[in-house]
Amino acid sequence: MTRQQVSSGTIWEQEYGYCRAIRVGNWVAVAGTTAADENSQIVGEGDAGAQAAYILRKIERALTQVGASAKDVIRTHMFVVHEQDWEAVAKAHGEFFREIRPVSTLVLVKGLIDPKMLVEIEVDAIIEGA
Repeated sequence: MTRQQVSSGTIWEQEYGYCRAIRVGNWVAVAGTTAADENSQIVGEGDAGAQAAYILRKIERALTQVGASAKDVIRTHMFVVHEQDWEAVAKAHGEFFREIRPVSTLVLVKGLIDPKMLVEIEVDAIIEGA
């Protein structure tokens, strides 16, 4: 099977040896994704809902680069730093995946690599008919 990898261009991928997304056959995995933009700056600082919405659009771009889309997503994992933010994150997830409704896990974590990061999301997708 062909292995196709996607990079988001952040400094961390090259330094720590991972990629944003990978497709093998019809299976796609998108790595834990934060609200860091192409310049490694945090988008939506202080707003977990805005970070989640940004992250989901960033994930969608990665999916598109390997021939998938949001409709192919079957599982999401969300990691939230502050308990009071879970609902804002869940709402952003619900707006993005309203019709798709993948299985989902939301976990409260002690922290992420940068204190400005309030949310991290990863997804798995299966491209139907591929």
